[in-house]
Amino acid sequence: MLVELSVVEQRYQAVLAVIRDGVPVVEVASRFGVSRQAVHRWLRWYEARGLGGLADRSHRPPRCSHQMDPATEVWVLETRRRNPDWGPRRLVHEAVRARVNPTPSRSGVYRALKRGGLIDPGARRRRDRRFKRWERGSAMELWQMDVVGGMLLVDGTGAKILTGIDDHSRYVVCAGVMGRATSRAVCSHFAEAMRIHGVPQEVLTDNGKVFTGRFAAKDIEVLFDRICRENGIDHLLTAPRSPTTTGKIERFHRTLRSEFLTGRVFDDLPSAQAELHAWVGRYNTERPHQALSMATPASRFSPVSSRPADASALVGERTGEGWISRKVTTNGIISVAWQEISCGKHRAGRRVDIQLQGPMLQIWDGDELLKTVLRTNGKEVRKKHAARAS
Repeated sequence: MLVELSVVEQRYQAVLAVIRDGVPVVEVASRFGVSRQAVHRWLRWYEARGLGGLADRSHRPPRCSHQMDPATEVWVLETRRRNPDWGPRRLVHEAVRARVNPTPSRSGVYRALKRGGLIDPGARRRRDRRFKRWERGSAMELWQMDVVGGMLLVDGTGAKILTGIDDHSRYVVCAGVMGRATSRAVCSHFAEAMRIHGVPQEVLTDNGKVFTGRFAAKDIEVLFDRICRENGIDHLLTAPRSPTTTGKIERFHRTLRSEFLTGRVFDDLPSAQAELHAWVGRYNTERPHQALSMATPASRFSPVSSRPADASALVGERTGEGWISRKVTTNGIISVAWQEISCGKHRAGRRVDIQLQGPMLQIWDGDELLKTVLRTNGKEVRKKHAARAS
């Protein structure tokens, strides 16, 4: 009866043939159909561990080059559990700051989160390729501004926040708390932001009533538009139902809600403003931004505007019987008291203020006195002024 020998028994017989019988290694290798190196390897195993050393061993390498270090993986998983909003890119950045050695890769962090059940691959939302990213070339070229709610007070009421962000640096230039988003409250925070950081070249907002009278029943100029006009700011408006145009400020609102507003109730407006101011300070100077290659907004924000902000519209209203407002037509003409007056084609589309003083008309473009007009027999007699109002 033939019995099949196990691998260990065959190796043991080969070792005995060399050690006990003195058969040359070459002949033993030929007899068992293996190489000389295999016989020498069996001899080393037998000498080191005896008969048990001749058993089959795992061919798995002692270390896998793409397998994350266990201590590093534990750090990644624990950090993710403490900060559920941090993705692979942020975790790698924080690992470098924490001097985790070896530093994991983004793909390695993603696989570790997937193994740990902390990420759902199916829930990942891909960016719509139809949306094109854009960014201004330097700071203070464009501010994006909006009003966001969701702030709760202990008395059961809510509050609004006027937010403003610099398009180039993502630096938060405005975060003002107010009980109601009235035109004067919004413009007060806007003027305060300009007083601190300077006057931007352009401001981009949606079509809210506090920002524009675009969809009003009459052609009116709201206070926000007037402040922009008096400071020489181009006020840009989004197309209706186009929230992606102000995508940077909308993305900031998501961070504001998740990291500051969620689950919090504030005592009153002053304390809410103080806490928000402290959080915005950390956001600007400490929190890395993925769109900036993990740099902080403060590292890219450098105010270049030296013009002082003109907030006279908030303290001195040009209203009443002595003041009217007109929009300059495409050919640079306004009509006042059945009289057509030229303001220049370069001011087409802008609004000017007219002060009525008996037979005299003073036309103001912001803080600049354009001209004084005397009405005599329907003819226009005017004096040009180059001086600015103090």
